[in-house]
Amino acid sequence: MTHQVTTMAFVGETPWHQIGTRLPARQPIEVWADCAGMAWQIEQAPVRYDAADNLCTFNQHKVLYRSDNHDALSVVGSNYKVVQPMEVLEFYRDLTERAGFELETAGILKGGRKFWALARTGRSVTLKGVDVVDSYLLLATSCDGTLATTATPTSVRVVCNNTLGAALRGSDGHIKVPHRTSFDPAAMKLQLGLATLQWDAFMIRMRAMADRRVNGPEANRFFEQLLWPAGQSNEGARRAPNDRALKRMLALFDGQGIGSELAAAKGTAWGLLNAVTQFVDYERRSLNPEYRLDSAWFGAGAALKQRALDQAVILAS
Repeated sequence: MTHQVTTMAFVGETPWHQIGTRLPARQPIEVWADCAGMAWQIEQAPVRYDAADNLCTFNQHKVLYRSDNHDALSVVGSNYKVVQPMEVLEFYRDLTERAGFELETAGILKGGRKFWALARTGRSVTLKGVDVVDSYLLLATSCDGTLATTATPTSVRVVCNNTLGAALRGSDGHIKVPHRTSFDPAAMKLQLGLATLQWDAFMIRMRAMADRRVNGPEANRFFEQLLWPAGQSNEGARRAPNDRALKRMLALFDGQGIGSELAAAKGTAWGLLNAVTQFVDYERRSLNPEYRLDSAWFGAGAALKQRALDQAVILAS
């Protein structure tokens, strides 16, 4: 089976998905482009079809393909605005050179149909003296219409490298530019600058979660509400996979999770949340690590983690 991640680069410890090529810290953008497999352009061509041996053009759509190997990426509408792989990396150039950011991972999914870069912002919080959570910024986009160009404030718990979006209830935390609109990096950075208070608010919520004690029945209800939201059936064949997930999340919360014995997590709402993030990032069933990465950052896994964050914030309020 073709891997979804064609190429990826990272610095520091090997990521939880165990894929990619390690780079020394603070490499130039051009080195990142080569090692992350992003040193190519998305080219465009009109859609043509053979009608009774006549080659006709369909002007309402165009084909996007890679400049390096000419592999087709997608067929999109004629007004689709392309964002190039290098534009994603260039977004971080001034942030890494003058604002204290440091690129930590970048790469492509699905043969180049989706690509991203992730940078540490230099901000962090320490819970109960030892549980460190670092602030990150993820920028990702696609060329097949499955993902708008999206900047997402996110976080990584250092003890286990679990990833968690920093969105708070009432805001999805993302800044999105749809592909019908041209990508303006300066405008997006201005929006991100105006949203810097989000990390401060997130730190307050994390501390509140670490202070909220949780007993066994409360933990069981938390995971049940997460896995069977109101209005969804929890009976019959649908229940079995979620039963397994429930048991595993409870075990991760009860001491089997990485960092679950730290004071901030043991028997707290913060521990509940991190049981979910570890389950999604490391243990949820998936075809391979690449599919798990796509889900954990952009798909169903990311949505599950966001619901868990919303529930944990309510529990701690």
